[in-house]
Amino acid sequence: MNSDLIELIDRSYAKMSKGHKRIADYIKEHYDKAAFMTALKFGQTVGVSESTVVRFASELGFDGYPSLQSSLQDLMRSKLTTVQRIEVTNDTIGDDDILNKMLSLDIEKIRRTMEETSHEDFNKAVEKIAGCNTIYIIGARSSASLAQFLWYYFNLIFPQVKLVHASTRSELFEQIMRIDEKDVLIGMSFPRYSRQTVLALQYARSRGASVVAITDCASSPLTQYSDCNLFAKSDMASFVDSLVAPLSLINALIVAVSARNKDVVTRNFERLEEIWREYEVYEEAKPESQG
Repeated sequence: MNSDLIELIDRSYAKMSKGHKRIADYIKEHYDKAAFMTALKFGQTVGVSESTVVRFASELGFDGYPSLQSSLQDLMRSKLTTVQRIEVTNDTIGDDDILNKMLSLDIEKIRRTMEETSHEDFNKAVEKIAGCNTIYIIGARSSASLAQFLWYYFNLIFPQVKLVHASTRSELFEQIMRIDEKDVLIGMSFPRYSRQTVLALQYARSRGASVVAITDCASSPLTQYSDCNLFAKSDMASFVDSLVAPLSLINALIVAVSARNKDVVTRNFERLEEIWREYEVYEEAKPESQG
């Protein structure tokens, strides 16, 4: 519903009460600010009661104000430019106790991810990854760090793992041109969504490969080409993308896939430990002084 929120408001506008029209007008003009307001604050801002705001959400078909707020936040993430996000940061976070505010917001994102991620899709993704021939991983822009992290650990577990670099379109397709029905492509993107990543998923789907999408919601463009959707909340109250919940989800995926290949993983890491010791890959920590 979130992608059609403004259209939904426009269709219902003529039949709205005077108070509801004030709410609708504010959303259409200031959805970026409305997205982080409580129902009470929203009502005070537009000059109506809190209960009027709640009824407005219900009459639009939402099961409560939190659902409307979530739809507003999805709209905001897909529409705002970076400059607008900086303005949102100033309005919603301010300058006081930024550390605690940001950590609290990230904790909330992990909680919402736990509630909304499909266990069925998660287990299905684990099965496909554990049983495939080659794993392709793609993530562009801020999601590139997530893709790199996933590739690092899967590369220690499986013999065929390819990190796809989303540079030019020709180079993108050159890297995945051999993908087929025995392979899996894991694509990750969050608002604002990467067109290169969407194109990669579309191509993989056309070649019969299994596609796993790691994204934020069902309205993400990645979901139209995926077999499994793993949703992680990345709502940002700032211009910086929050990758805490997506990274936590990826950690769970690595652990679950490893559990399906326990013997192989154990042998690989026994060999790696020998290499790391022989070539002194890691530096020993200094013992703490006794005082």
